[in-house]
Amino acid sequence: MKFHSIEGDVTVNQPNAAALQDAIAARLADGNGFALATINLDHLVQLRRDAKFALAYLAQDFVVADGNPIVWLSRLAKRPVDLVPGSELVVPLAEIAANTGVSVALIGSTAEALNGAAQALEAQVKGLKVVCQIAPPMGFDPENDAAAEVLARVNASGAGLAFLALGAPKQEMLAARGRTLAPNVGFASIGAGLDFLAGTQTRAPKWVKAIAMEWLWRMLSSPARLVGRYARCFGILPALMREAWAQR
Repeated sequence: MKFHSIEGDVTVNQPNAAALQDAIAARLADGNGFALATINLDHLVQLRRDAKFALAYLAQDFVVADGNPIVWLSRLAKRPVDLVPGSELVVPLAEIAANTGVSVALIGSTAEALNGAAQALEAQVKGLKVVCQIAPPMGFDPENDAAAEVLARVNASGAGLAFLALGAPKQEMLAARGRTLAPNVGFASIGAGLDFLAGTQTRAPKWVKAIAMEWLWRMLSSPARLVGRYARCFGILPALMREAWAQR
């Protein structure tokens, strides 16, 4: 499934969680880095107007569908992919890291959340070692020297897998830069995944996710921040549907 961006087509190239986990296990076993992005409607809005974000996305090795609209559009295009939420990848990828003897870095959110997430991960995943925790300050710029220092710290820590919880577009841009500055590290952009583990943010109830209404639950939880965002997302749906139909 392909989606247009201002710099070229972005492809969802991992059809499901199993395929993604196999691909990442192979990378980690060989000591090779990667960048993983989880695409959703908000990302598609940004990809059509932000060239830097689009270029960062084109530098990702793996892209999965994080949002039911992406899954529905893939079915319309007759190129179906499964839902693979980034926040639900943290523990499975940590298990792969532990099984291959790879240590982990956590980047983003707050020091409190990272510490809580590290404790939760090490408690849930036998043998996992979290060797690096970095909570960048407000206003963090993934393109400046401070970001290069963050990547250098991750590289020096010996971590082979880094979870990025900076939000879009910062996490995808840092991951893309990491492919050059820390090429042996795998960077997984997982949004609020670490905050969910730490308990500093609350996930939607299972029944809400089961009826594909997590977006509404989030919007009602934070209307001032999300109403405008979701309006822009709905605004591009007609064009996305036409483009998906054209891929049949």
